Amino acid sequence: MSPATDRLARPAATPPAAPPTTAKPSARVRRRTAWQGASFTVPYFLGFALFIVVPVIVGLSESLYTKKSSGLGFGGQSVTFSGLDNFTRGLNDEAFWGGMLRVTLFALVVIPIIQIASLAAALLLDELGRRAAGRFRVALLIPHMVPGIVAILIWIYLYSPAVGPITPFFSLFGIDADFYSGALIWVSIGNIMAWSSIGFNILVVYGALQNIPREIFDSARVDGASTLRIAWSIKVPFVRTSLVLTSVLAIIATLQIFSDPLLFRSMTPETVDRNFTPIMMIYDQAFAVGDLSYASALSIILAAVVGIASAVFYKLTNRKPT
Repeated sequence: MSPATDRLARPAATPPAAPPTTAKPSARVRRRTAWQGASFTVPYFLGFALFIVVPVIVGLSESLYTKKSSGLGFGGQSVTFSGLDNFTRGLNDEAFWGGMLRVTLFALVVIPIIQIASLAAALLLDELGRRAAGRFRVALLIPHMVPGIVAILIWIYLYSPAVGPITPFFSLFGIDADFYSGALIWVSIGNIMAWSSIGFNILVVYGALQNIPREIFDSARVDGASTLRIAWSIKVPFVRTSLVLTSVLAIIATLQIFSDPLLFRSMTPETVDRNFTPIMMIYDQAFAVGDLSYASALSIILAAVVGIASAVFYKLTNRKPT
């Protein structure tokens, strides 16, 4: 058979099948899908509006008025519009800014200590490996899961010079440690804050460490980098975002510290006065003095200070690793 005849006898090659075409959803379907996804956020926004936006609006409205008693105080109270007088009074209140200075200095000391301890512990866990680190996760979360009031009451009992075990322990070494005294009250509060937050911070940083590609570490070891060099030059820059997040949360919590000094005040009122922190002064003005208007103004001033401090810290520290 000639080549020409052979080519004619062969069956024609079947053309390759065209790839299946997927029809794009219509605009109506896409819109319905988008609304279905957005509907899952409705409970959050309802809660945010009910418990955040509405109280802020009510507090702002309340801060613009002043309640005054008539005569000797036996008559009723008159509510008058005072504008920004409560804010002016708050901005010039030495007791309020004295409490703000105390918590600011406390934050400048305790937050770096907590962050450094959390980072160091997370790096050690990362070196142990996932299987060994998994054994510590529940233990690290236990302090964070304990209700704050319960934890403070437990520590107040431990600090007690009369019935607590800590003071007798230090006395064995000749150390007279009174954790209710003015010299150690912030140490006591800082220890409680560290105990309740370090475990949570460790897990946040450790989770960020697990997202770093392991090949980077292998390449660094081939180049002769030590474990400390890898931790400082590779791991720490990669977890900077997590450190910034936990630091911002710590700033917000520290500047608004309330339950710790309030419960300590029940044990040592001569050390912790009613204006010890900004929140304690706001609480006293609202529920002891009964001046809700001034308390609302102080609350808004405190919220502004916390927001500005958090924004400045975030701006200065949240930079992408080079």
